Amino acid sequence: MLASSSFHGGPCCHFAHPSSNKPYFRLTKPHSAPSISNFISPRRIHSNRFTIRALNRQPDASEKDATPFFPNRRSVQIPVGDRYITVETGQIGRQASGSVVVRDGETIVYTTVCMADVLSEPSDFFPMSVHYQERFSAAGRTSGGFFKREGRTKDHEVLICRLIDRPLRPTMLKGFYHEIQILSWVLSYDGLHSPDSLAVTAAGIAVALSEVPHTETVVGVRIGLIGDKFVVNPTTMEMEDSKLDLMLAGSETGILMIEGYCDFLPEEKLLQAIEVGQDAVKAICKEVDNLAKICGKPKMLDSIKLPPPELYKHVEEIAGDELVNVLQIKNKVPRRKALSLLEDKVLNILTEEGYVSKNEICVGSEITPDMLEDEDEEEEFVVDGEFDVGDVHIKPVLKKPVPTFYSEVDVKLVFKSVSSKYLRNRIVKGGKRSDGRTSEEIRPIDSECGLLPRAHGSALFTRGETQALAVVTLGDKQMAQRIDNLVGVEDVKRFYLQYSFPPSCVGEAGRIGAPSRREIGHGTLAERALEPILPSEDDFPYTIRVESTITESNGSSSMASVCGGCLALQDAGVPLKSSIAGIAMGMVIDTEEFGGDGTPLILSDITGSEDASGDMDFKVAGNDDGVTAFQMDIKVCGITLSIMKQALLQAKEGRKRILAEMLKCSPPPSKKLSKHAPLILVMKVKPDKVNLIIGSGGKKVKSIIEETGVDSIDTQDNGTVKITSRDLASLEKTRSIISNLTMVPVVGDVYKNCKITSVFPYGVFVEIVPGREGLCHVSELSPDWLSKPDDAFKVGDIVDVKLIEINEKGQLRLSRKALLPDQGTDKPNENPRLAGGKSKPRQSSNPQKGDIDKTPEGTFTKRYVGSCKNEPKTSSNKTDTVESSESGSALVNGEAPVG
Repeated sequence: MLASSSFHGGPCCHFAHPSSNKPYFRLTKPHSAPSISNFISPRRIHSNRFTIRALNRQPDASEKDATPFFPNRRSVQIPVGDRYITVETGQIGRQASGSVVVRDGETIVYTTVCMADVLSEPSDFFPMSVHYQERFSAAGRTSGGFFKREGRTKDHEVLICRLIDRPLRPTMLKGFYHEIQILSWVLSYDGLHSPDSLAVTAAGIAVALSEVPHTETVVGVRIGLIGDKFVVNPTTMEMEDSKLDLMLAGSETGILMIEGYCDFLPEEKLLQAIEVGQDAVKAICKEVDNLAKICGKPKMLDSIKLPPPELYKHVEEIAGDELVNVLQIKNKVPRRKALSLLEDKVLNILTEEGYVSKNEICVGSEITPDMLEDEDEEEEFVVDGEFDVGDVHIKPVLKKPVPTFYSEVDVKLVFKSVSSKYLRNRIVKGGKRSDGRTSEEIRPIDSECGLLPRAHGSALFTRGETQALAVVTLGDKQMAQRIDNLVGVEDVKRFYLQYSFPPSCVGEAGRIGAPSRREIGHGTLAERALEPILPSEDDFPYTIRVESTITESNGSSSMASVCGGCLALQDAGVPLKSSIAGIAMGMVIDTEEFGGDGTPLILSDITGSEDASGDMDFKVAGNDDGVTAFQMDIKVCGITLSIMKQALLQAKEGRKRILAEMLKCSPPPSKKLSKHAPLILVMKVKPDKVNLIIGSGGKKVKSIIEETGVDSIDTQDNGTVKITSRDLASLEKTRSIISNLTMVPVVGDVYKNCKITSVFPYGVFVEIVPGREGLCHVSELSPDWLSKPDDAFKVGDIVDVKLIEINEKGQLRLSRKALLPDQGTDKPNENPRLAGGKSKPRQSSNPQKGDIDKTPEGTFTKRYVGSCKNEPKTSSNKTDTVESSESGSALVNGEAPVG
């Protein structure tokens, strides 16, 4: 309409309201040049082409009764902790099965739930996928890479995907085979309210409003421990002081998922935190259920397709006796192959040959007429099973039974369910697990350290049929892992653990590629479990990388990574605060079905089959003092606090036994640095002298690295200098150069055997120490008159000089004639320069105002991590360095304290 000829040609144009013939806006040609006030005026808007003038009029009745553009829009506020979250639906994403926008402060998460129209192939794994993305635009940023858009899912986004998926999956109804996709985006982030717990809640609300059939509403909260107070959904600033980071998801009836990290928190405190979180979850679920009653969609219950109920009985009749024997096989691979053969047998009978029940007998009938010739014939006796119908006798004749056939998918699903039932029955009723253990017994443990000679630290941890090879690599800051986040502040991790689960560890052939979501999740759990026992960067200035490769797997491989990683760190000489161990707990919740008393049965150190057939997988890591990491996934709709308490206490006893076995490691950890590990020297200089080390454009630090052959020199704004090298000689040479560069010369000091580096008409420049030069004026070269310096001196000559002045710019003025015999009777304050730039510190004979340095004589803080015999002496002169502590100069070598 704006491009029409009437608009450009006529003097004015009218916009009519859609429901009225009256003009709504009048556009006229401008009479004057536009100004900024015209654009912000509430009554008149100008442009260089036209003027829009609002007309005063009252809306008519049709406008008042007009239908709103978003008639199904709903918004509710739900109290969470000490504030409210806002849930909106019906405005954005209306074509999705369920969509919500959840706001906490200025953090906004948008989540949708959609289903495929076509049924997927039935399987024992529920067809649901979760995708979570933190868009940089949410914080007003763009991606730092070449492609200015979000790309591959980051590791922390994968972890949040798992947090969303794990509590929702147990609530989904079996037999629903429409593929479900949950998408979640962070649209706005204020840096204060974390989006992860908000995303879990948003996904649970979206599912509750959608057509997806499920049993219960799921929401999630974060619990922090600040001081002695538990806080629900603490802010990021509050979490900096928190002793606990607990993510909890559940429903009104129980807990569905927990994951958290803490610093040796006692089990009693952890249970209190879970109770606080469960109360908060119940309150949110009630509000969400009320919203779902108003604007939720009908559930697709008619799409659920379950196997025929009689099929369970048929599978038990065919394979029941053999299942009992197969499940008694202790080793995983033979048991798996035997189960596979038995499954093939059941499939063959039920899908190809057809099934006929042992109790099923089909009775047919064959009629044989028998005409009686004599009516007076003696009466015949009717034998049992025959029917007398006049002159015709009918005898029963057995016919071939009609077989029943079932689909392959249904048979596989039922066979897995029946196998789980028999395994649970053996555990509860028989009191023995597949490998013959009791419910609290731990599998045999063996551990070995130092098996890789070139690695900085290595350990092989074996527990039953689960085995982890852990390898530690030490390096400098350049080896640290850098993470790009929404806040924009570069996050650097000096410790990280990478977990890999190749298909060979379970005796299979499979895909090898990028880490899976499971590998990322398991690696993070083991990493966060080990973090609390690591030394601070000041005590151990290394970047630490742990690789855990699972070489055998039969349950709780992530906890094997914790145990193996702890041993490998000790073998690498990392001074750990204590040793920790991890254990996986399982559960059979409905024991009454199998002849038990109804009390849930907790299993310690579960195997793979017990994980698959059980109701819980609860991983706990820590030591005797408390817990450092935990993660729980369940397959039933919620467990109670009493079950959690029993599992935590039983896990504590299991950890004690595992730690006792780890002490028997043979060969034991070396507890000292490997000769192949790099050496790191830490020096402390004044912050204003750091630029002297770096030089213009980094030229100086690069030249030092090239000259000495060290790996790297890392400088920090606070004056900390870290030198990394493979040998002690280059480390010492670099230390000497940096000490000389940052030294504070004192007026009156004498420097001997100094080289002349350049000659000019007004004097010569003399290098008093490597990297530091001063000017010796022509008048200070000789007591006799000298017209030109090059008459008596040339580049490369060796002279002795005395420092006589330091100007405001820090430039040094030297004198040669002050040291000649005929100059005065005062004995010079000698400061002989030693080889390699070392010299003994001397007090100034003539201190100048402003040149006095109060720095103590321990001229630098050095921390060797490696093999060296003696601690080197202090640097020449009074260097511009500060010794942080007496222990700071100690040689960190030999055994690393553990525990």
